[in-house]
Amino acid sequence: MKNDLLKPIHPGEILLEEFLIPMSISPLRLAEEISLPVEQLEDIVKGTQAITSNISTRLSNYFGLSERFWLNIKHRYEMDLKL
Repeated sequence: MKNDLLKPIHPGEILLEEFLIPMSISPLRLAEEISLPVEQLEDIVKGTQAITSNISTRLSNYFGLSERFWLNIKHRYEMDLKL
């Protein structure tokens, strides 16, 4: 049964709310530091672009996380959309 009370959380929202805002990192700064076009990172944060395996690796390296961290969040988001 679909839970209409909770919408799936896009990985970009997690990136923004759990990493960028608490760490006072702007999307521009992160984009520059991980060699990603700022427009692409802004689209991820807005939830209009997916996190690819390449971007997942860059984010994981930057934040000191396992390479699977972002892909697991992406996978969970995609599964929640199907419910």
